[in-house]
Amino acid sequence: MNRLLPQNRLDSLIAIGIIAFATIAGAWYYQLNGIEPCELCLKQRFAYYAGVPLAGLLALAPSRRGGSLVAAGLIALALIFAANAIFGIYHSGVEWGFWPGPDSCTGAIKGSPDVGNLLKEMAARYVRCDEVQLRIFALSLANWNVLISAGLAALAGRATRLPA
Repeated sequence: MNRLLPQNRLDSLIAIGIIAFATIAGAWYYQLNGIEPCELCLKQRFAYYAGVPLAGLLALAPSRRGGSLVAAGLIALALIFAANAIFGIYHSGVEWGFWPGPDSCTGAIKGSPDVGNLLKEMAARYVRCDEVQLRIFALSLANWNVLISAGLAALAGRATRLPA
């Protein structure tokens, strides 16, 4: 099993960048094909928007002079993706009904529509955070985010102990 994992920091950073980019590209693909993201889904993407360029920049850092910078960056990547995994657990719990989600995407729509903006309000599509739109192998996209983010956090954390 250890042979399947990257054996140095550079390979780890490349793997993190590729996996994170493939994940966000998959989310974009589903969105382009009609699976609209909810508010919590959109917030979970921030980790990938930060993680992909950070992994790329760290991979370009010179190994001899940038050793401590790369180590700090790997710790940052581990924290970013660990936090995203926790946020994904929160979203998954909202989907499963374990706890309430934010009122903005799970509560009832409050108040009457604004007549002045009626067409705009009619065109707006409200995507609920507590309703799963797509399952892949019985897991929602929020569930997959938990697994992928936790894996990326573990990969980044492991890489801090690897040679440059």
